[in-house]
Amino acid sequence: MKPIRPTRGSRFSRLAGKAPVVAAACAAVLVIPNVASADTTVSSNSTGTNNGYFYSFWSQNSGQASMTLGSGGQYSTTWNNVTNFVAGKGWNPGTTDAVTYSGTFNCSGNCYLSLYGWTTNPLIEYYIVDNYGNYNPSTGATKLGSVVSDGSTYDLYSTQRTDAPSIEGDHSNFTQFWAIRQAKRTGGTITVSNFFTAWAKAGLNLGTPNYEILATEGYGSSGSSNITVSHGTGTGTSPSPSPTGGTSPSPSPSPSPSGGTGSGCTATFTNASDWGSGYTGAVTVKNNGSAATNGWKVTMTYAGNQTVTNLWSGTYSQSGKVVTVNNAAYNGAVPAGGSTSFGFNANYSGTNAAPSLACTTS
Repeated sequence: MKPIRPTRGSRFSRLAGKAPVVAAACAAVLVIPNVASADTTVSSNSTGTNNGYFYSFWSQNSGQASMTLGSGGQYSTTWNNVTNFVAGKGWNPGTTDAVTYSGTFNCSGNCYLSLYGWTTNPLIEYYIVDNYGNYNPSTGATKLGSVVSDGSTYDLYSTQRTDAPSIEGDHSNFTQFWAIRQAKRTGGTITVSNFFTAWAKAGLNLGTPNYEILATEGYGSSGSSNITVSHGTGTGTSPSPSPTGGTSPSPSPSPSPSGGTGSGCTATFTNASDWGSGYTGAVTVKNNGSAATNGWKVTMTYAGNQTVTNLWSGTYSQSGKVVTVNNAAYNGAVPAGGSTSFGFNANYSGTNAAPSLACTTS
């Protein structure tokens, strides 16, 4: 079967919502998780944990594909003339932390190597595609802009799905976000927060993270991969979306950075997207010390009536105008000179001034 452009959907919907392609992400959430041990080969649809990492395996023709789960974040795959197949390791929930990966990726036909995930409230399916085979998944889609990150330009796209399968059921309405790397690669760092911020600047707002995997996907193709994934330190490259063609996305405000320095760290705030009654914010925490941190805390103090409604890559509490954010379990250890980030959504009325920030480490 010939590949179909992403304007008609990703692996959830390449057959325009026909029942067989309820895609990997749907299977990855709706199947009861199991726990796999190291060097276990998976060839039937399943999700679970392996050596501290979430994994997902789905194939429309499961006998033609398999994934071997190795130590840590390592996995390998093989597939042969498979109709649709996707597998990978990552995290549940996903985060805005940078992701580092390495390995090999070989494909004869249509395939993708990407950071792939979902959010809820709103329901979003997203791809950050680093490599692909003989078919560019952006073919026929409308370009919204671009972002320079991690040594290359990524082109930004979105497509709308209606009455389609998702992690919330078989009849969902949701948007797909795409970032397609111009200079293909297999290995390196993906500074995830750059893409979340770039999408938000283009009017594409993510919600609460669900799962996120470094995924190998094949569609009507054959191939193999051997990938190792882990959290990493981002490049700090500032995204700079540049809308091209068509109607300019709305809203598309310029980021409003502000920062605060405390004991051992600096916190920098960006208003990534503002729609008049709420906004998406991002905060980067940089370790200014000479040794890795054990943990960090950021205090955001507002002058107005802003109320944080959800936050990812950290835990938070709010008392009046003061929001206290502590690191999540997986991003408290920041190397000397390194950084991590968290994001959040907030509601407000009136003026939306940036909060004042204070940052401390332990």
